[in-house]
Amino acid sequence: MKSKTKILMLAFTALLFFSCEEERFINEPGNLVPKTVDQDPNLPSIIVNGAKLHSEAYGHPDSTIIVCIHGGPGGDYRYMLNCKDLANYGYRVVFYDQMGSGLSQRFPKSSYTSLGIGALDLIYDELSGVIAHYRTNPNQKVFLLGHSWGAMLATAYAGKYPNAIQGLTIQEPGGLKWDDVMEFVTISQSFSMGGELSNNVTYLDQFITGKEYQHQILDYKRAMMASKNDITGDNDAEAGSYWRRGAAISYGLYEVGTKYKPDFSEGISNFNIPVLFFYSELDKAYPDDWAMKISSVFNEAELYKVPGTGHNGIIYDKKAWREITLPKMVTYFNSL
Repeated sequence: MKSKTKILMLAFTALLFFSCEEERFINEPGNLVPKTVDQDPNLPSIIVNGAKLHSEAYGHPDSTIIVCIHGGPGGDYRYMLNCKDLANYGYRVVFYDQMGSGLSQRFPKSSYTSLGIGALDLIYDELSGVIAHYRTNPNQKVFLLGHSWGAMLATAYAGKYPNAIQGLTIQEPGGLKWDDVMEFVTISQSFSMGGELSNNVTYLDQFITGKEYQHQILDYKRAMMASKNDITGDNDAEAGSYWRRGAAISYGLYEVGTKYKPDFSEGISNFNIPVLFFYSELDKAYPDDWAMKISSVFNEAELYKVPGTGHNGIIYDKKAWREITLPKMVTYFNSL
């Protein structure tokens, strides 16, 4: 943690220095964090419901679709790219950064909070739009593969549209009912208000305090605060396997959730397809009894504990992915 934070601070200091020498400014695209798709036309993208999303797909366009849904809110799909391997088994594998996340187009926090609980419908409608974009015929099967927040989103979508998808595999949703979400967040949060990282972020506030539309500053600071978590069992490589964090949507959806307390398992009893559920050995916030509790909302769920890895490692760790997660996913998808 200390070494990573020091590197970030040194990088920021260097940026300030070079900003003076070359007239570069921290709020200009690409200086603090990577550019988004609306700033860099070379990035693969699609347009869904008026938002430009960072997105790409692998495999034959007419094959059964597997939509990979990343964590967050505000993360990106970089750490999920091992899932490309599923294309080798005859599937069409779709990745997308959710709006306001990763390298997708940014919007102010108020564009989510102003919708109230409707902000979640915006996210569900976006997923429907992604599916519609990549679907080549109405009979093409669609499976969802969701991790963390993405697993919560995928579950909610399956409950809302139980006949729209034909398979669901999820990895460590923090919780599905709001009280469980908050309990998991509390347990898994290793950020200490008195710790070195907190002090560094507070120190940084003296130089850069991002306003609502200054997404580069907000995202940079969000990345610093989420650089590593000692509770979830992820190593430094796994913790840093993101392109860019989305601060506005992260804080916006958290505010909406705190106010309206959504139940992401609502309607899931109408989803009658077996669910493949993964959790990790090293995530201290995800013991066996928690996995049993969270998965109990499904009519039928097959649980697998992935040994030797943590929260992100279920997908990101190459050994865990190739030896455990991928083979079990292939068996599951082939059975549907």
